[in-house]
Amino acid sequence: MSDFVNGFWSMYVAGLVVVSILACLVLLVMSGKAKAMTASDNTTGHVWDDDLREMNNPLPRWWSYLFVLTVIFGFGYLALYPGLGSYPGLLGWTSSGLHAAEIKQGEEQTAPVYARFANMTPQDIAKDPAAMAIGERLYSNNCAQCHASDAHGNKGFPNLTDGDWLHGGTPEKITETIQLGRVGNMPPMAAALGTEEDVKNVAQYVLSLSGSPHDAAKAALGKEKFAVCAACHGEDGKGMQALGSANLTDNIWLHGFGEKAIIERINNGVVNVMPAQAYHLTEPQIKVLTSYIWGLSNKQ
Repeated sequence: MSDFVNGFWSMYVAGLVVVSILACLVLLVMSGKAKAMTASDNTTGHVWDDDLREMNNPLPRWWSYLFVLTVIFGFGYLALYPGLGSYPGLLGWTSSGLHAAEIKQGEEQTAPVYARFANMTPQDIAKDPAAMAIGERLYSNNCAQCHASDAHGNKGFPNLTDGDWLHGGTPEKITETIQLGRVGNMPPMAAALGTEEDVKNVAQYVLSLSGSPHDAAKAALGKEKFAVCAACHGEDGKGMQALGSANLTDNIWLHGFGEKAIIERINNGVVNVMPAQAYHLTEPQIKVLTSYIWGLSNKQ
């Protein structure tokens, strides 16, 4: 009901619900009193398959009583639980309250498990098989949808096992990323670079930074124009973790490899969003998950 601007809509919904239930009851009564035209053999005159006739018998009393009990149950339910507009019900029950209670119960049940890791460093937790089993389940439930079940990532979603970090791979930075989420934004840069040919030259220069196959002549022409990109990726192309800009020299390609993929990024830009996880993960869970993710790229 929070989407409506005044109390009228609450009363409207409540009235509609009550009238609908009463209408069902009225329909039952009227159906019981209605007299249909019948033949002498108590049939309605409807015939199917030559000999299948519809009788005009009243509803069974047990069915009618059950229907009335259903109506009574409906009114009782609406008195106790939400259902009449913004009326909260006598019990004050809400689905959000039930969810919060279940979350709290779950946290109380798992608190002794996580208490064991409270005084351990992420590096030590990453060596604990029990903690890593928990971390793997947390990862599967909250991270695998984007970063893949093996944490090797997908196109547009970073590989968490290769040690290449947009915002930093220390436990502190990983925790920050999990808690607050990230928004990566590269604006379209074609207009700033110049002509279509300039864009192609810069793409070749970007390829040259990682030692990938490239056209040396075009790369040389694109080097000067790369100054526009250096504001985020650095003059050496190694990126800036403070900005979350990619390292263009390590031959790791988040959005695809090759001239075509690079040109697409220059022309169209890209916005990547990782949602914050702090709203549904507890601090102990985030600590274990941080240790698990840190361990993926720091295996001895």
